[in-house]
Amino acid sequence: MAKNVQIPSAQQRTILITGCSSGIGAYCAQALKERGWRVFATARKDQDLAYLREQGFEAFYLDYCEPESIAAVAESVLNLCNHQLDALFNNGAYAQPGAVEDLPMEALRLQFEANFFGWQDLTQRLIPAMRVRKQGRLVHCSSILGLVPMKWRGAYVSSKFALEGLMLVQRMELEGSGISVSMIEPGPITSKFAANAAAYAQRYIDMDNSVHAEDYRRQFAKLQSGGTKSSVKLGPDAVYEVLLHALESDRPRPHYPVTRPAKLGILAKRLLPARWLYKMLADQS
Repeated sequence: MAKNVQIPSAQQRTILITGCSSGIGAYCAQALKERGWRVFATARKDQDLAYLREQGFEAFYLDYCEPESIAAVAESVLNLCNHQLDALFNNGAYAQPGAVEDLPMEALRLQFEANFFGWQDLTQRLIPAMRVRKQGRLVHCSSILGLVPMKWRGAYVSSKFALEGLMLVQRMELEGSGISVSMIEPGPITSKFAANAAAYAQRYIDMDNSVHAEDYRRQFAKLQSGGTKSSVKLGPDAVYEVLLHALESDRPRPHYPVTRPAKLGILAKRLLPARWLYKMLADQS
């Protein structure tokens, strides 16, 4: 982790971080708080909000699928910091597993509400205050699956591909405004992400009656056990290191791939013929 250099209170920077109940959001919120940032944190469950408040955070309920909660968070945070918000870290998300042909439309729509439309709604509500100050950092926790596809992850992949396209266009449109946009693209990170995905698989996918039933059994067992077991899976501190650069560097980058598999995936996309690339990715699923 970066050194905990305290920022003087007169210059205290402010950030809104979503999805702070566990994993990347929880780690980054705590690390930035220790560094001297004023962190506004969000979660969905009452017990998670209570815990965040016990830890000294200003915590708010947010569900990206509920526009009224997005509006409430944006208004509350801007009022509390006197419209002096320095940064937004869109992080809260989930993955809906399942073969594309098995995805109910309800599941696909909810995936986009949580991973795409809700993010845009919150971002739009905060940009005007940043424009007035001519400064701000918008950082979105995308995924390597926003750049390369993987089997059984069509809903998640499509939401992240959409996010990459929308926010990178916005980065170009905000050129000269003082507001930067960065995408963090992690590969495998230790978190509750896989366990949460298993719950959504059970909720929406008829695994037993699918032509992919055998593959589902294998994938579901992997999700229940915490996802891929790999020596290259990193902790959330790896995401924090690049988040810090996106927030505090004079020249924040548009892309921050995290983990070796993510970087190799980007390299393979650049170098391999499409047919070879997709065959390689399919074999790894």
